[in-house]
Amino acid sequence: MIIASQRWESNKMSKLEELITEYCPDGVEYKLVDELFDIKNGYTPLKSNSVFWENGSIPWFRMEDIRTNGRILSDAIQYITPEAVKGNLLPANSLIMSTTATIGEHALITVDFLMNQQITAFSLKEKFVNDAEMKFLFYCFFDFGKWCIDNANKSGGMYIIGIQKLKQYLIPLPHPEIQREIVRILDNFTELTAELTAELTAELTARKKQYEYYRDSLLTFGDEDLCNSQNYNMQNLSDVLKIKNGKDYKKFSEGEIPVYGSGGVIAYIDKFAYNKPSVLIPRKGSIDKLYYTEQPFWTVDTIFYTEINDEIINPKFVYYYLQTQHLERLNTGGGVPSLTQGVLNKIEIPVPYPNDIEKSLKEQQRIVDILDRFDALCNDMTIGLPAEIATRQKQYEYYRDKLLTFKEKQV
Repeated sequence: MIIASQRWESNKMSKLEELITEYCPDGVEYKLVDELFDIKNGYTPLKSNSVFWENGSIPWFRMEDIRTNGRILSDAIQYITPEAVKGNLLPANSLIMSTTATIGEHALITVDFLMNQQITAFSLKEKFVNDAEMKFLFYCFFDFGKWCIDNANKSGGMYIIGIQKLKQYLIPLPHPEIQREIVRILDNFTELTAELTAELTAELTARKKQYEYYRDSLLTFGDEDLCNSQNYNMQNLSDVLKIKNGKDYKKFSEGEIPVYGSGGVIAYIDKFAYNKPSVLIPRKGSIDKLYYTEQPFWTVDTIFYTEINDEIINPKFVYYYLQTQHLERLNTGGGVPSLTQGVLNKIEIPVPYPNDIEKSLKEQQRIVDILDRFDALCNDMTIGLPAEIATRQKQYEYYRDKLLTFKEKQV
């Protein structure tokens, strides 16, 4: 499949080269963004005024629309009423770009619309209607998005890029025939890549389900060898580890020690809270998302860390076993999901061969080794299906960037 697609791409590239030779032998002219587009920021109508929101008919786009429905949008998740409109609607076939917080995500909007203040709209100026293909410009916005990330400023703890900075970006504008040919190539290549990625993702999903089933089976201890009380013993979590609270980190300097919150690493500092293998358990928020680390770390108050007695139990064994417990079922919070030390300490964990520590640790390590290999095949971005999916995406981005790179015409 790869070889066939490369041959197909090579043939298309030859046609493209012929068009470039015919129409742009001396290079391609680049245009500043504000020369091509009318640029406007979005806004949010007053939420407390129901007149602006009830039975709305005007699509009002947010980042959630791109995340949920993709990059070619004709329908919004939320709508506003004509009473909420300030001035005019933005015209169909405009591009939008996220320019606050999450930077550089873009989409092509095919209906008249408005959007919130995290998004900037780019509407093609009338004088370029016959010179520019919007789908070509849509593909150019992938590189524009990367540029925005590199050039954004941090203001009040949030990344932002303003209109004055956006105006500095240059976009190539080759002859329309060249633009249309590039769009044809990229549309087809995008479809092929999406089909292949969907197949690989479906396979990965199936592998993960298989892994979870196998993991749960390994850690159930229901086979004849371990099912009697002489071969395993259920112990409270508090018997094999101590659960510790996280603390604020902001008084420390920047460094290389990761700081974990309930959503993952949020910063790096120069001091650690603990430097031995540990299972990190969110206290608030994503309480089913566990982390395992063998490196020094710090945790904030939204996530617990554990000091594990590795003389009787393997820390990685604890991590894998807790994954089978679906901690979201132990939620004690009303609004934000929450866990308490008291609830966690009562979780029972099986310790194989409790009367023979050496044999117990050996059995735990055997299970960990099996699950490590399976987990890597499902989640490690350097091997297996995750690596294959990442490679396909990088290959697509490489060809896309190559197609959109031109010799600049000297004027």
